Amino acid sequence: MKQFFTHVLALLLVVSLVATEASAQQFSKRKQYNSVGVSLNAMNYFGDIVPKASIPSLRFAATRPNIGVNFTHRFAPRISARLAFSYGRITGDDEKAADPTDPDARFRYHRNMNFRNDIVELSAVGVFDLIANRNNYIKRPDFVPYVFAGIGVFHHNPKGLVKGGDVSNVSEGSYVNLQPLKTEGVDYSLTNFSIPFGGGVRYKVNKSFDIGLEIGWRKTFSDYLDDVSQTYVDDAKLGSAEAKYFGRGITRTDDGPFTNFNVPGEMRGKGNEKDWYIVTGINVNYILAPRVKSPKFR
Repeated sequence: MKQFFTHVLALLLVVSLVATEASAQQFSKRKQYNSVGVSLNAMNYFGDIVPKASIPSLRFAATRPNIGVNFTHRFAPRISARLAFSYGRITGDDEKAADPTDPDARFRYHRNMNFRNDIVELSAVGVFDLIANRNNYIKRPDFVPYVFAGIGVFHHNPKGLVKGGDVSNVSEGSYVNLQPLKTEGVDYSLTNFSIPFGGGVRYKVNKSFDIGLEIGWRKTFSDYLDDVSQTYVDDAKLGSAEAKYFGRGITRTDDGPFTNFNVPGEMRGKGNEKDWYIVTGINVNYILAPRVKSPKFR
């Protein structure tokens, strides 16, 4: 049965490629065009510092802005390629996200971790329109739903907010870079890859402008966007006061005793699930009218 589905998927892929090639042959270079765009988005994250310890869980109050620019080239009636550059922020806070009255969330409330992370992303994706445009850009459809997928690379830098306590040389209200502290004894990379995918709708405003609404997920290969992943480590591995502050958590007394939650080797995060982030927003694209070469007469 597994081989049967594999063969069916392979056949569908071949048929799709053949159909795409046939469409591309009919789509002359005179009909191909480029566009440039800007986007204003909302950014959220899925990880360890969310209301529920699961990927679908997010806290809308932690939404932060994201802005981007892109360049798109249309190759065929349904297919385009898009290169995009964006900058945005994700945040999380156990004190605000975790419910201390929930037995499943009380541990994370006592963990008392918080972070913010500025993410710079460069991505390249293929865009597949669900409605084909076999004409030039002027006669393109008014309303087009589409899907996309590709690959991205991003740079991030998680920081933690000092809310109080004894942290040498760091004042309350300051943000501290978390990666150099090695709060879990791990020297993780600040540059990583992601798989962007999602969908949207595009509306033709006039012959030169499109406006659209898009939602895109980023499946990353890092579990340290929030600096939380595996287990607590020995104090001997937490060399600085800042590392102990963010790496050990704070035993609270306001809702009853909760001891031994940060013993070395005890769970600090769900290391079996990588972090995700999601970008939702509006984009405006300007079509660069292609040059039309005049025919040569002899």
